[in-house]
Amino acid sequence: MADNDIVHFVGAGPGDAELITVKGARLLKGADVVVYAGSLVDRELVRTYAATAEVHDSAGMTLEETTDVLARAVADGRRVVRLHTGDPSIYGAIQEQMGELDRLGIGYEVIPGVTSAFAAAAALKQELTLPEVSQTVIITRLAGKTPVPEREQLRELARSGATMVIYLSVAMVDQVVAELLAGAYTPATPVAVVARASWADEQVVEGTLADIAAKVEAAGIGKQALILVGDVLKARREGLKAKSLLYDKGFSHGLRKGILS
Repeated sequence: MADNDIVHFVGAGPGDAELITVKGARLLKGADVVVYAGSLVDRELVRTYAATAEVHDSAGMTLEETTDVLARAVADGRRVVRLHTGDPSIYGAIQEQMGELDRLGIGYEVIPGVTSAFAAAAALKQELTLPEVSQTVIITRLAGKTPVPEREQLRELARSGATMVIYLSVAMVDQVVAELLAGAYTPATPVAVVARASWADEQVVEGTLADIAAKVEAAGIGKQALILVGDVLKARREGLKAKSLLYDKGFSHGLRKGILS
């Protein structure tokens, strides 16, 4: 399909305008109409890549209103981008939008983006999966206005002790701590809170489950922040107990023969 026959759902990345993908930037530059999540996406990013486009901020719009803008743009043969923060597949509310386009017979494509979990890990200079520490990353949230299935309650997921990245929950950090302590984590488990990851005013607060709530309150962080928890966060301080086999000189794989000591 031609670019003016479909809607492109584009991940804007976590905040830094340079963290949008090359394809996402190309589509924005060519867009005639952009509907963007103004409460989360930096308006400067839209100005940079879509300076001449007709722009709609979806922060105050309903699903019906955004669908109408997208549908009219496609009907007029205009190139349209629906711009979401981070990656559209993570808490992006795109499924319902795509359902409306399906109902109208309008095609669409999803362009992935860098989600804030990875921008937060980059801010911490931290790998989220380490041998013999954690090989699992759980992306989740605390139940709030949007409910969470019973089997996915935070305390249930916390039984794994895996690396966890918790979205949309920093305003309830006391409750988050209580739920995590009901699982496999302890008061000494390291935690980091990264607010506005990759933005110019990014904040990083580090601590343990014993003190992170007080530190977050003292820092004045109440929204647009991720909570990262797990033993991987203390690996740099304590040193790795085990290293990946990928670069081990004694490990053979399809592209390299190991050297026997």
